[in-house]
Amino acid sequence: MTEKNRIAIAILALGGQGGGVLAEWIQHVAREAGWLAQGTSVPGVAQRTGSTVYYVELARAGADGRMPIMAQMPMPGDVDVVVASELMETGRAVLRGFSTAGKTTLIGSTHRIYAISEKQVAGDGRGNGEKILAAARERSARFIGFDMEAATERTHSVISVIMFGALAGSGALPFPREAFEAAIHHSGKAVKSNLAGFAEGFARAQGEIAMPQEEGLEIPTPTTTMGKVLAARARAGLPDAALANALHGLAKLMDYQDGDYAALYLDRLERIAALDRAPFDLTQEAARHLALWMAYEDTIRVADLKVRAARFERVRDEVKVKDGQVLTVTEFMHPRLQEVAESLPAWLGRRVMGSAWLDRALSKGRHVETTSLRWFIALRLVAMGRGWRRSTLRYAEEQGRIEAWLDRAQKAARTDLARAAEIIRAQRLIKGYGDTFERSLERFAAIMAQADGGAGAEALRDARETLLKAA
Repeated sequence: MTEKNRIAIAILALGGQGGGVLAEWIQHVAREAGWLAQGTSVPGVAQRTGSTVYYVELARAGADGRMPIMAQMPMPGDVDVVVASELMETGRAVLRGFSTAGKTTLIGSTHRIYAISEKQVAGDGRGNGEKILAAARERSARFIGFDMEAATERTHSVISVIMFGALAGSGALPFPREAFEAAIHHSGKAVKSNLAGFAEGFARAQGEIAMPQEEGLEIPTPTTTMGKVLAARARAGLPDAALANALHGLAKLMDYQDGDYAALYLDRLERIAALDRAPFDLTQEAARHLALWMAYEDTIRVADLKVRAARFERVRDEVKVKDGQVLTVTEFMHPRLQEVAESLPAWLGRRVMGSAWLDRALSKGRHVETTSLRWFIALRLVAMGRGWRRSTLRYAEEQGRIEAWLDRAQKAARTDLARAAEIIRAQRLIKGYGDTFERSLERFAAIMAQADGGAGAEALRDARETLLKAA
């Protein structure tokens, strides 16, 4: 780059990630070095369905003193540096032709912010990150990739300054490190944390490309007497292949309800294990999916999770609340008549299910400030409904569905363990609460109808995978 008189830089960033600030920093560095600099931007549709493309063009006047004419947008095949704030934005840059083999230095974060189209799929709708990495390597002169989101957490900075550091560390621009740091000082905002983030990005640009690694869950250690008894029972009565899932399941259900409910989980799981044999895939799958179903999301569970101290702490960390700042959390809630009726004692819930006036009263959602005393107490009272959950309409209905599902699996296990395992795995279709739950239950029922019709393991697996890919 030291011999070039023109450098084209494309920045792809999502809303709120500071792509405009990054573009301004780059222009400041260039102008201080005597270069001409121009920046433009084209905003996307929304924060995740489209990104903003910032274009920075740097140039030097010609030998004859004539001023260059600069472009307004990056042109495919004519971009020297691409900086992308997220893995899918890196892929978007490659797809749009901004990154060119043998020419472009491509700098991109390897973390993901999932698109709506990925989230709305019932199963795993995530794009293939490895394919994007392969394309990034193939379609660039040099690819620098690391988890910039994790770097912001470590340095308590913002992703724009991590990208700025990585750009400086890449050597793609003919300016010394001190010039980049001077731009941060010149901004006068959060200088200390921004310099820390810059240093992190600079250093990581020298390292190997690495995808973020998901941390495995540690096996929980029971702390109550009942928990210790149930854990010992699981270790004694279940195969080793299923033990980790079972211990997680016990901990989840102790937290969800109580020790007796966790013991019911173990009773059911032991019935499945009695029909299984090595390598015990059926029991392993049942330990996971049974716990997930038994911890179904009713209004009691949702309210409990909304007002937990750990949740408020997580939100504080995510929005980086500073000392002296007040955090307010406002949520949109829309419980339908069905959810309200299901939270009542079964006899009462059935009576109010068809109430027209109550249905009208609950037809509109509302914004609830969960950090206010009024709504915190209201949700806390709902969460205390755990004590009468066993008497509710939803509990009766859900336990009936679970027993019918397990009965199918047990009958299948007597002749075909693979088919029984596919019946158990069909629980993956059941998601969320409200309308989402109703749609997922319809899909689950469709698989169970095929199982009742004699469909084999392969047919059940194909049907499940098809439904998991649907929105």
